[in-house]
Amino acid sequence: MLHDWAVWCRVDQQEPPGEWVTWLVKAGRGYGKTRMGAEFILKQARTPRRRLCLIGKTPADVRDTMIEGDSGILTVASIAERPRYEPTKRRLTWKNGSIATAFSGEVPDALRGPQHHAGWIDELAKFKYPQKTWDNFLFGLRLGEDPRAIVTTTPRPTPTMREILTDPTTIVTHGSTYLNAANLAPTFLSKILKKYQGTRLGRQEIEGDLLDDMLGALWTYPTLDACRVDVPPLFRRIVIAIDPAASHDEENDETGIIVAGLGQDAHGYVLHDASGHYTPGQWGAKAVDLYRTWQADAVVGETNNGGEMVGFTVQTAADAAQTTIRFVPVHASRGKVTRAEPIAALFEQGRIHHVGTFPDLEDQMCTWLPGADSPDRMDALVWAFTELMLGERTTGLLDYYAGLYAEQQQAEAAPLKGSS
Repeated sequence: MLHDWAVWCRVDQQEPPGEWVTWLVKAGRGYGKTRMGAEFILKQARTPRRRLCLIGKTPADVRDTMIEGDSGILTVASIAERPRYEPTKRRLTWKNGSIATAFSGEVPDALRGPQHHAGWIDELAKFKYPQKTWDNFLFGLRLGEDPRAIVTTTPRPTPTMREILTDPTTIVTHGSTYLNAANLAPTFLSKILKKYQGTRLGRQEIEGDLLDDMLGALWTYPTLDACRVDVPPLFRRIVIAIDPAASHDEENDETGIIVAGLGQDAHGYVLHDASGHYTPGQWGAKAVDLYRTWQADAVVGETNNGGEMVGFTVQTAADAAQTTIRFVPVHASRGKVTRAEPIAALFEQGRIHHVGTFPDLEDQMCTWLPGADSPDRMDALVWAFTELMLGERTTGLLDYYAGLYAEQQQAEAAPLKGSS
């Protein structure tokens, strides 16, 4: 009885009746979405020889949340129906022959070919390649007479989310964090929820609402979606931009760390968001590691917000790693709005692109209003493209690079001499 989900689940967590292909659970954090996904898979696995699919944002998310997490499959399953987990094979195997294979939203092409009776996708709205992952998954959802999928996610206004919501074969469960208050830590309710209650971020992360664009914001989700690419060109420059936090306390701002590049086409590209809560030593080491991994040519930091400290911290980490780096200070001689507006204009002109999806960064960009404190990830992005596309060293170079790229494209497109 302890493992009988029908006894313990709330009414709003019950699997909906009727004919549907996708069950979309868009709800706030702590609502119980993971438990719903795990129970859905366990129910599907009770039918012998089922082929099931588990897709998380990263391989670690599948393992740590969907399989081994506090509400994951191995935790909530009874001893009698607990599957054998083989991490190296990315597979759960039940005694009746049912198998669940783990996939990652970071490698959507891995879903080409495999077939499934059912699947569970967790936090699809935060995938790097949500549309490609969703499309490839649907092509493989073709076994049996009634293939079904559950998508558990905190919503974001992405094209993929809107496509699923408007699909006539989708049924939606919408819920708030407060519905599961009895099972959440009192400190979470008193501190975290109280902090964000009534805010726009709270509506999304607590109430599970799908929000539209904010009036007055410099960026909009449609603008970012229009500039999104999967594969960038070769690069002329790559920089690591840092916006340090005053403290690494979880209650305070994160340190913004953005990897950005200038392509051969003279367009800018956001390549990676490594922002997080770090001590100075940790973000210094992170910057040096990214510098080597991405073969960057500079680390960028603001001079009038601890710029000397940024340069010293990064150089100290580089010396410890026996790595030579180049630090480029950028000076904020103007206000935050004036600094951000030219970068937002480059997005509107289609000259800066996101390579994949960066949910936390994009939420900051599309919810920041001029006059408010600018967030860490967005600030780091502004510093990166200020250096790559607006600095004095780039005067005249972008047009020159664009011209070279156009000539190269024309040469590659021209037919070979003598060919028919």
